[in-house]
This record gives sequence, C-alpha cells and structure tokens, in this order.
Amino acid sequence: MPHDGHDHSSLEGPPDGWKHTGVRVIPGDRLDENTAQTPGMHRAAAINLARVGAQKIWAGTVHIHANAKTGAHHHGPLESVIYVVKGRARMRWGEKLEYVAEAGPGDFIYVPPYVPHQEINASTDETLECVLVRSDNEAVVVNLDIEPAEKPEDVAWIDPIHKA
Repeated sequence: MPHDGHDHSSLEGPPDGWKHTGVRVIPGDRLDENTAQTPGMHRAAAINLARVGAQKIWAGTVHIHANAKTGAHHHGPLESVIYVVKGRARMRWGEKLEYVAEAGPGDFIYVPPYVPHQEINASTDETLECVLVRSDNEAVVVNLDIEPAEKPEDVAWIDPIHKA
C-alpha cells in the first residue's frame, strides 16, 4: 500500500474491474441531443448523471446564434467554465453588469459562484460555439432584477441551466 497518508483500501474497484464503470470516451458525434431545443441554438450533453453517472460535474456543448444575449443572472454556488471553440463571447458582470470582457477561440472563461453576469454572442453574423463545464449536475439559475447592460434580444442563451 502507498505510504502517502491516504487510505487506498477502497480502490479495489467494482466487480467488473472498472471495464464498464471506469473511463468513458464520448465521441463528439454522439452527444445527447435529447434535451429541449430552441430555435437559433443547439445544445448537447456529453457528461452528466444520465449518460455516465457523473455526480459532481456536467459538461457539454452549446452553439448560440449571432446576437443571442441572456438577462442578468447568477448560478448560486455553482462554478462554470466556458471554453470558446469558435466565435466571440462577451461577458458582462458585476452588481450593475458594469464590467466587460471578450473571449475568442481557445480562451477559457471562469464564472465564480453568485457573480451576477450576462452572456452575449458578440458577433452579429457568426455562431458562438462553446464547451461548458459546471461544478454540479444541479441546474441553478437565479434571475436578477438588474437592467441588462445589453438588452436581451433574438434568441436567449439557453442550455440545461439557462432555461427559456
């Protein structure tokens, strides 16, 4: 047994020796599209409780049409990481959404718990493609009575946590 101060006795594993309950590869063309879809947007789950038994994380893709914007909200105790694959994401945050930053392909965006924010597709003609990871499967969204820095218009940014 390793002498690193940790109890490794629980690492004996399940009866299948981790064959079907261990590492899983989710091919990009086999994401779960069996979720409510919205015109102008495409959502798909890769990692969640239903697909792989994930207990503490959710991951998937979100494709958002040009000019899509959310209203002001936060996600309670959840942490979020957004990785921009294609397009231009604009984030506004703060008590009055007074701060702004943009991210492009290859950039990561971190949204801490309880931070009031607004997500915006900064492009008027290009779809924003992102990978989204959340710190829990629980869908938490708290809409805030803050005048959005940029008025929501067209299609709202909707994924499993930003409901219609």
